[in-house]
Amino acid sequence: MIIRKTPEQIEKMAAAGRILTRCLQMLATKVRAGVTTAELDEAAEKFIRSQGAEPAFKGYRGFPGSICASPNSLVVHGIPGPYELKRGDVISIDVGVINEGWVADAAITVPVGKVDPEADKLLEVTRAALFAGAEQVQSGNHLGDVSSAIQRAVEDEGLSIIRTLVGHGIGREMHEDPQVPNFGEPGKGPLLEEGTVLAIEPMVNVGGPLVRMGDDGWAVYSEDGSLAAHFEFTVAVTPEGPRILTPWHEDD
Repeated sequence: MIIRKTPEQIEKMAAAGRILTRCLQMLATKVRAGVTTAELDEAAEKFIRSQGAEPAFKGYRGFPGSICASPNSLVVHGIPGPYELKRGDVISIDVGVINEGWVADAAITVPVGKVDPEADKLLEVTRAALFAGAEQVQSGNHLGDVSSAIQRAVEDEGLSIIRTLVGHGIGREMHEDPQVPNFGEPGKGPLLEEGTVLAIEPMVNVGGPLVRMGDDGWAVYSEDGSLAAHFEFTVAVTPEGPRILTPWHEDD
């Protein structure tokens, strides 16, 4: 069941999104060789709580961190810890914020210093796929329009969409209906109506599309060890078109 939000509720989600956006922008400035993922996590939690909000991930189904920090072939759900970033790494940072009972969710993938052309392309294509999907979050479109736009943007560039990981609806709960696959057919799936809010999140491998679960029961890696990237927005269907509630791109 898709829970549509009122304009007032979307404003509350946008307030959570503004906190999240500032957090991601702050974390991006801290990404450098020698920094640990635990240090990024500590900075994120301190910032989120300083804004009167809560980190949505901490304690969620037992997850121990305030962010997911996923370097290189680790696609998503990396538990922050002692890993030190190295020049040439890429790191995906996923953050959730709860503010006044409403959740926002977003992710970026950041290069650590200069990276090789393959990594540059991966980040550029995955980010472009996110924007392509977000553009389809419009009243009268179908979920398949979002999914297929993401798929085309990735596969046309010779990279692989991970098909077993999906985006989701979002609101008072972090995960609501519908699931948002990153592949599909235009015109298929649920109709998008005003008030629908989606967390859209293409997850892309340089190599094949398969993934494997890590020993900790959280981390998801590309099965072939190839680099992976993850970008995410929370996006609302409004009368004016798609509204990105976590606009981390605006100060790029």
